[in-house]
Amino acid sequence: MLNYKHLHYFRTVAKAGAINRAAEKLHLTPQTLSGQISTFEIRLGVTLFRRTGRRLELTDAGRTALTYADEIFQVGAELEDALQNTAGTRIHPFRVGIADVVPKVIAYQLLAPALTLAEPVKLVCREDRLEQLAAELSIHRLDMVLADRPLPPTMDIKGYSHPLGECGIAFLAARSLASTLAPGFPACLHGTPLLIPGEDSALRAPLLRWLERKGLQSTIVGEFDDSALMSAFGQAGAGVFPVPLTTAPEVMRQYDVIELGRTLDIRERFFVISVERRLSHPAVLAVSEAARRRFQLADVD
Repeated sequence: MLNYKHLHYFRTVAKAGAINRAAEKLHLTPQTLSGQISTFEIRLGVTLFRRTGRRLELTDAGRTALTYADEIFQVGAELEDALQNTAGTRIHPFRVGIADVVPKVIAYQLLAPALTLAEPVKLVCREDRLEQLAAELSIHRLDMVLADRPLPPTMDIKGYSHPLGECGIAFLAARSLASTLAPGFPACLHGTPLLIPGEDSALRAPLLRWLERKGLQSTIVGEFDDSALMSAFGQAGAGVFPVPLTTAPEVMRQYDVIELGRTLDIRERFFVISVERRLSHPAVLAVSEAARRRFQLADVD
């Protein structure tokens, strides 16, 4: 039988990336913890870690073990919640995968309606690349995946992509940078430093094509998978950056930046990916219905 204490030790080390840091969290000596991990590896018959410099990296077997460990401890936490719920009302987990290229503000806007249902849910969010999330969806570890593109047809995974909506793009910049740019939009983008989404983003290619069609030769100074990080660099004046129109007011307020202009020629699209051909999960339906209303308003604000 699996030793769950060893599994807990393994998971802590995997998250910490080093024996010393994990030992501090577990209140064990590094020697004791190292011995427990070795015992666990011998019990399983696999190597879970390999040393790279001062850090420990997971092997393929280790990554598989961590995925299952996360699931096991998540289910354990849900069991504890259910047994301690003295009110007698079961709070159902709503497990959502969020593709790491989806802006955090968008994710919140789209998922917030699920928290207002008559039957309460506990939102469990997991962020990763779309391919990894789709794999977890296929084995029912997730109820839905939120993405900026449909499920790729090259993936051998049964799933259905349901459009949530689309909106145009606003270009934002710090006030200090905006004051140095040429007047008029989109002319102000010519020759300016530009921050763009990373290669995994569905917005990247249409954005670059639009700039080319307009004859705008911006200097790309940064590429970001994380939209919040891109906004932080934009706030510091590192460059102009694009955001979906539906999030522009919130980003401007949060990062104290201003809008240079907007276009409807570039469309940011969002999808719910599920194993259902027709959506039926109450929380997924709430997300879908609220999203359509939000995106309908975004382009006319």
